[in-house]
This record gives sequence, structure tokens and C-alpha cells, in this order.
Amino acid sequence: MIRKQKLVNDQIYHVFNRGVEKRDIFMDDQDYFRFIHNLFEFNDENPVINTTYYFDHKTMNVESRNIKKANKDKHVRRQLVEILVFTLMPNHFHLLLKQRKTTGITKFIQKVCTGYTMYFNKKYERVGGLFQSRFKSVIVDRQEYFQYLPHYIHTNPLELNYRDRTSIIGLKGLKFLEEYRWSSFPDYIGEKNFPSVTSRELILDTFGGEKKYREHTENCLRHEKQEKWLEALKDVRMD
Repeated sequence: MIRKQKLVNDQIYHVFNRGVEKRDIFMDDQDYFRFIHNLFEFNDENPVINTTYYFDHKTMNVESRNIKKANKDKHVRRQLVEILVFTLMPNHFHLLLKQRKTTGITKFIQKVCTGYTMYFNKKYERVGGLFQSRFKSVIVDRQEYFQYLPHYIHTNPLELNYRDRTSIIGLKGLKFLEEYRWSSFPDYIGEKNFPSVTSRELILDTFGGEKKYREHTENCLRHEKQEKWLEALKDVRMD
């Protein structure tokens, strides 16, 4: 269930939010790139100028504009959270985060959403809040959550092209997910997308590597697996 208690260091949380009145928060590719850029850059205890880093569109790595400076001048990032998994949808986002610093998740989400709202409002000439109230967080304190939650987050985009996830079987849905840019799923199966953004070791070690993670996702897309994993995650789904 959604928890109201204090977020705890070294614990994993499913964090999500949507646009106010369920409105779209990503209107074009530039918007998606900007939000993912913010996920990387604002994951820092230090104050951040939102022009320090950029995506190399050839490698999809985040590189420093000051990369040629001497090492002594390089900015050392002190991460607030570990970003394990992410998926962006037109009107909402899902993150799987591990808190590293006290109040780290709260600070991180505030920085990301405030920075993105300022960008969005300026670009689209609007005013006011963009996101629906406070972000929601669910502690991952049960084995079935940890076993299925990464797949739930990564398969969210299937709802864009199909009525629901239960209509997708195996490779058909997997192909769609492999080609969906605004997610960490490609990185989890060995396809470079935004590899600098996520910390994947914990989940990949749990599932046995990239190949096994892909196979497990495919299994979750089969009819006989659907009911079990969606039931396990009924408390964390975004209606």
C-alpha cells in the first residue's frame, strides 16, 4: 500500500506521479529527453546548474560539457538515490529508487519535478503546477514486489498500443518494449539507451543477468503469468 511514513535509507521504493488532471506532461521527444536528463543531473546533493550535463546522442551516455577539464576541476556527484528502473509515459512516470541519503527521495523528486515544470511552462507558455499533488511512494518490502515490480514498470508502455497488458503474449509485446525509448528496459537487456542513468547491478544479479531478465519479462507477458504478477502488484498500480 501507499505509505505515509518517513522514507528510509537503503530501502527501495516505487515512486510515481502523473500530470495534473491527468494531462500529458510529455508532448514531444525533446520533453522526454529533458526529463531523463534531469533524472541524471538532479541526482546530486550539491546545487546543480541545469546545463552541466548533456546526452551524447550517439552513445546515449550522459557526458560532462567540462569533460576536457583537469580532474581536479571535475564535479563529484553525491547521489541522493540509486535509480534502479524508470519508465516515462505521456501523462505519468514510474521510478524504482533506493534512497542513499536522508530525505534523498523527497529532495530528488522535488528537484526533478520543479526543474521540469519550469522548463515545460516556459516552453508551452503556461503557468501553475504540472504534477498532480505530491508524488506517491510504495515501499518494496515483500518478495513478490521485488520479483515483479521491475517488469510492471517496464511493461507499462504496452498500454499505449494495446487495450491492456493481458492481451500481449510473449515476443509480440517484448519487441514493442525493446523499441520504446523512454524506459530503462533496453539497458536491462543489453541495448544501450540511457545507461548512465540507472544502477542495474542489483536487479540483474537477482535475475541472473541481461539474458535472463529478458526471458523473465517475456514470461510475465504470457497469459498464464499475467494474473499472478498483476495480483501481486495490485496495491502499486496507477489507476
